Amino acid sequence: MSTSKYRTIFEAKPGELEELKNKAKQDSWQPIYHIYPEYGLMNDPNGLIQLNGEYHVFYQWYPYGAIHGMKHWAHVKSKDLVNWERLPVAIAPTEKYESHGAYSGGAVVKDGKGLLYYTGNVKYEDGSRTANQCMAILHEDGTVEKYSQNPVVEGVPVGYTGHVRDPKVWKENDMYYMLLGAQRENETGTLIVYESTDALDWRFKGEVKTKLPDFGYMWECPDYFKLDGKDVFVFSPQGIQAEGHNFHNIYNVIYAVGTFNLDDLTFDMEYYREIDKGFDFYAPQTFEDEQGRRLMFSWIGNPDVEYPSDQYGWAHALTLPRELSLEGTELVQKPVSELTKLRDDAVHFRGRLTDEEVIIDEATNNAYEIDMSFTNIEASQVGFQLFNSKEETLTLVFDHEKEEVRVDRSHFKHQYATDYGVVRTEKWESASCVDVRIFVDKSILEVYINGGKTVFTSRIFPQKDSKSAVTVFAKGEANYQIAYYGLSRGI
Repeated sequence: MSTSKYRTIFEAKPGELEELKNKAKQDSWQPIYHIYPEYGLMNDPNGLIQLNGEYHVFYQWYPYGAIHGMKHWAHVKSKDLVNWERLPVAIAPTEKYESHGAYSGGAVVKDGKGLLYYTGNVKYEDGSRTANQCMAILHEDGTVEKYSQNPVVEGVPVGYTGHVRDPKVWKENDMYYMLLGAQRENETGTLIVYESTDALDWRFKGEVKTKLPDFGYMWECPDYFKLDGKDVFVFSPQGIQAEGHNFHNIYNVIYAVGTFNLDDLTFDMEYYREIDKGFDFYAPQTFEDEQGRRLMFSWIGNPDVEYPSDQYGWAHALTLPRELSLEGTELVQKPVSELTKLRDDAVHFRGRLTDEEVIIDEATNNAYEIDMSFTNIEASQVGFQLFNSKEETLTLVFDHEKEEVRVDRSHFKHQYATDYGVVRTEKWESASCVDVRIFVDKSILEVYINGGKTVFTSRIFPQKDSKSAVTVFAKGEANYQIAYYGLSRGI
């Protein structure tokens, strides 16, 4: 067991964890202001909650390297969504009901405490598996303890495989509901629901009825919430084929907007769309904070993909916290306002482009924010070149002729997941103006277009000795106005 990937943090050899931490520190690709693991592999955000004014973020974590091994729940907290404090590991899978990992789940506040729900993953020697839904308690002092009567749901319902996981729990009309991603026995994905009067004893209610009955072979990491008078589901379907601008990653994420009837579990869907158009976005989770905002974090990564930073024994990060809203049936994502605390003084640029112009000769430690707009566009293309050096560059371009916006990372030495392409696109109707907000954090890129109506999230791995510049360009003419901020450490 000690050499297996299925060992807990308590089975570390003397000095092993310190060696892992020191190895990861050598990597200059580690971000400055995003949440990331000191060492080991991070994936899904878990148990997002605000309790007594403090934000708690848990995440899937395997300590011993950049592989998917025995999953724990790591834990950070913050009072302002900007400065994060690392806390001891919250959940380690030490019990039989979670023998192969404490998988993802959500949280709900009850009686002044946080109830953390997660999936206890169990695998058998014959290759089969099952899943138990479990609970832990987040106390006011930030400590976590497992519920003594775990699991709260043992095994899976009839008609489903052992792939039932990632509980999302909420309260409505004096009842608690648990939404789970599931796979039917015919190997198609779906969502199922349990209900409870006390959030402890659960009864299987049934399957959510959607207009997407054969949409992939597994639906992971489901979320459900009400927003601006609509019902919204978010989930990660596996096995979707690429089509047009959509679904080009190994696994993808969609949101669906409509009306959900809790009595008979029917969902009258009005609209659905891929939630993020970048290379690296998976398993998002939302929660409502004490201000009434619907906030979201996501894993900046994808399963079953090797990344250049793996060689340093760490992998992945979480997105910046995003505030969600609806415009009609379209989901809008905006970085939370608190992130302005990261900014240094702004440097401003404006002018009329006729070709290209270098606005920053050397980007501040590759950790910066750009807020800009193009107006009076009379050009076939306008855009940016980021991480721009003699050897490599990333291009963000608004293309009037193709009516698309695209992110192109093909001109980098350090590539990954090339089987799924090196360009990502989304439809963009030609317009005389466009606004863009860009966050760069060493090896992370988040792009918010037109107030967050379109978002690209990606990992980028520039050569470590390169000095990168920021360039704006136009094939034709366009006005531009830019504010450039260096950003400081948040974790």
